[in-house]
Amino acid sequence: MKRSPQGRYVKVASAGEAFKAFVPAPLPPQPPVDWTPRLRGRFDAALLALGRLDAVTDLLPNAGLLLYSFVRKEAVLSSMIEGTQSSLADLMLFELDEQPGVSIEDAREVSRYVAALEHGLKRLRGGFPLSLRLLREVHKVLIGQGRGSKLTPGEFRRSQVWIGGTRPGNAVFVPPPVNELDECLKHFERFLHDLPGPTPPLVKAALAHVQFETIHPFLDGNGRVGRLLIALQLAADGLMREPLLYLSLHFKEHRPTYYELLNRVRLSGDWEAWLEFFADGVLASATSATASAKRLLDLAAADVRRIEGLGRAASSALAIHRVLQRQPIATAVSLSAATGLTPATVNKSLAHLERLGVVTELTRRQRGRVFSYAQYADILSEGMALPGRGT
Repeated sequence: MKRSPQGRYVKVASAGEAFKAFVPAPLPPQPPVDWTPRLRGRFDAALLALGRLDAVTDLLPNAGLLLYSFVRKEAVLSSMIEGTQSSLADLMLFELDEQPGVSIEDAREVSRYVAALEHGLKRLRGGFPLSLRLLREVHKVLIGQGRGSKLTPGEFRRSQVWIGGTRPGNAVFVPPPVNELDECLKHFERFLHDLPGPTPPLVKAALAHVQFETIHPFLDGNGRVGRLLIALQLAADGLMREPLLYLSLHFKEHRPTYYELLNRVRLSGDWEAWLEFFADGVLASATSATASAKRLLDLAAADVRRIEGLGRAASSALAIHRVLQRQPIATAVSLSAATGLTPATVNKSLAHLERLGVVTELTRRQRGRVFSYAQYADILSEGMALPGRGT
């Protein structure tokens, strides 16, 4: 369908330079999305896959143990899109107060993403609506310390931002000027609240993500908050009870296409191409997450059977194995704290698990040893390779 740009350009002058900034039209799109049989079929398939993933919570034993790692996988992937070099293992080492294989600040940044998502979900479960206020809270948790702490965490911007280039005059894209921001955000929040009319939840998440990225309401962290918004929207509208979907894997693997389609919506109103890409991403990510969950639980079940062959030592080893399903990289100290077992018992159990090939020691030192549930961690890390670092 042929459309005009989904908004208007306004002339802005700043620092002695004139440029044009883009002010998006309110959602939903006008004219409405052309729901061809192909596009509708993509969304039907995505919804089916999302339902299967959500059912993991009910149908598979110990599925709650997966949540810790899946949330962290999404955090790492979303942060990779912004250029951080932290792997899943780096994040888990950081959370154990161990030295990660990257800068502390990279690992800390990913850890804040986890905290921001958990804060948002906790507020939603407490009855707080998905709103501009909640997004400001999430933003404050996300960049309230470290690199972004001087960039007005928790507050909408009061100055112009741009994407690409060295200044607005040579930027790839210039979001709305500050004097247009309140009106853009007012309409955006109305759309989140199904005004002027309801939008199917998965479609709403797709449309809202583009609109948020186009408005770019913060000085920093817009990309990460925009991806957090998807998880929060799906939770708020009841499509996903737990954030088991790591959609950022699709965005990371198709990064040039992701940015190109965001821009095509703005410039030519091609919502259909974006919606197809989004639905394909949900389908691929949900299918992958469901398959990974099944593989992880099958691996854990097979290892339980092997551990049960230890006889009297099995009980303590099983307790440690259960903790490792939640956090597949751990120290003897953290395992002792999580299980309530004495350090001596933990070390004996880890020795048994090493002999069985269930865990691998990463450190080779006398004190503060770090262990990995290696096969489990490898499955979780699929698709997360960093250049020159493997998985």
